[in-house]
Amino acid sequence: MRGNNLVSFALILSALTRPALGQHSKIPSSAKTARHLKADFNRSIFYRNKLELSYEVGWLPWNIPLIFDVFLGSPYTTWPLKYTMVPNIASLRWQVDGIHGPSVLRGSTDFTFSGSYTAIPRGAETRYAAFDFGIRRNFIPRNWRIVPYYEMRGGVGDINAKGPDGVLYAQGQDLTFTYMMGSGARYDFNPRFSLAAGATYMHVSNAYLSQPKYEDFGINVWGPIVGFNMRLGKPKRPSAP
Repeated sequence: MRGNNLVSFALILSALTRPALGQHSKIPSSAKTARHLKADFNRSIFYRNKLELSYEVGWLPWNIPLIFDVFLGSPYTTWPLKYTMVPNIASLRWQVDGIHGPSVLRGSTDFTFSGSYTAIPRGAETRYAAFDFGIRRNFIPRNWRIVPYYEMRGGVGDINAKGPDGVLYAQGQDLTFTYMMGSGARYDFNPRFSLAAGATYMHVSNAYLSQPKYEDFGINVWGPIVGFNMRLGKPKRPSAP
């Protein structure tokens, strides 16, 4: 009788303790899995072949020397004629890859195809229209809505040059080239809409094509720029890392 009682007690104890032990054994494994599988919502915003429509407006009133003068042997100086440029840039943004890279370099790359119209409220000329191609690198920390970026753009355009009219330090011909470089940050409201703000440098010149008849003085300005981005088409599943 005593033996039967002991066996019954052992079976009851085993039944009572087994679920608790099993549950306890699963906690570390579940917690570890949850940490490793935590979703990064940025993968629904930055993914390969996503297209966006972008519109940006800048106010560039600060005149500086050409940043490449030290390599060209030109005097590192500004000219007496000062400019203020107001670029209006409409772009198609093509995200050519998904999020990848280690640590602070983790991010994605955009190609931009842009048409721009730049008003010139201060300076000899009054307007500049151009087509630009650019590359932007987005630096994307996990689950951050604020995404820093760095970009470069270059293109060709038309300006109503006043150098041939005898205006000193004005542009030497209508056909000109542009280079833009800047950085800032983008804020993603959701996978479709985002805003961006930063600072950009803009250079306009004719690459010495007007010389020796007309001097190529060029324009070199920088200032703030803001933009709005909107996804085109339906959302897509993000690509694998």
